[in-house]
Amino acid sequence: MNATSTILVVDDHRDIRDLVGRYLQEHGLRVLLADGGDAMKRQLKDHAVDLVVLDIMMPGADGLTLCRYLREHTELPVILLTAMSEETDRIVGLEMGADDYLTKPFSPRELLARIKAVLRRATALPPRRSPMAGQCLCFDGWTLNVDRHQLTDPEGVEVSLSTAEYKLLLAFLEHAGRVLSRDQLMDLTLGREADAFDRSIDNHVSRLRRKMDPDPRHPRLIKTIWGGGYQWIADVEEVPV
Repeated sequence: MNATSTILVVDDHRDIRDLVGRYLQEHGLRVLLADGGDAMKRQLKDHAVDLVVLDIMMPGADGLTLCRYLREHTELPVILLTAMSEETDRIVGLEMGADDYLTKPFSPRELLARIKAVLRRATALPPRRSPMAGQCLCFDGWTLNVDRHQLTDPEGVEVSLSTAEYKLLLAFLEHAGRVLSRDQLMDLTLGREADAFDRSIDNHVSRLRRKMDPDPRHPRLIKTIWGGGYQWIADVEEVPV
């Protein structure tokens, strides 16, 4: 994490904004404050921001709406602040692409730790290609319709993927040609649920290979990099749906 990272805190409660702002500044971060969606957009327009801390329960445009806006217009990491009882909001927020969440009441120290962890993951990951809406990702005769989460083989037959397998495949396609470590793949596919001792990435890769690339000795799609992780080696092309 860069000591000069800029954190934008969006919360309609002034006491929380001020408390969080002071604590993060005392620990070497630059802090911007916003009391809602309009102020958030002004801050994003006027300043370079590295991460957004976003309260879900706000009048007007709530945090989920603003999280959707951020995912559509930026690549900024997002940490959601949620009420303890609002499990559905937390799940929806993560599905929208939030990087982490923290339930209220929370300690500023825990928030700082989560900010540092998310920033470390964001800076460690290589840049990704983000397919535009209405585009498919094509490779070696296969097609992935990102909007529909639908994979078809070279004969046009749909191949069923679990949610984890789809996320893993999309991570590979968005970082085609780059070597991705297991930790990076866990961050890209599991986010805050990743466990440092979790070997599920290897299991998901094995299942994906069985469906698409069955001979790891002569891979056409996913290559094992010993000591490094995995690499997607097929060319990827974006085409209109």
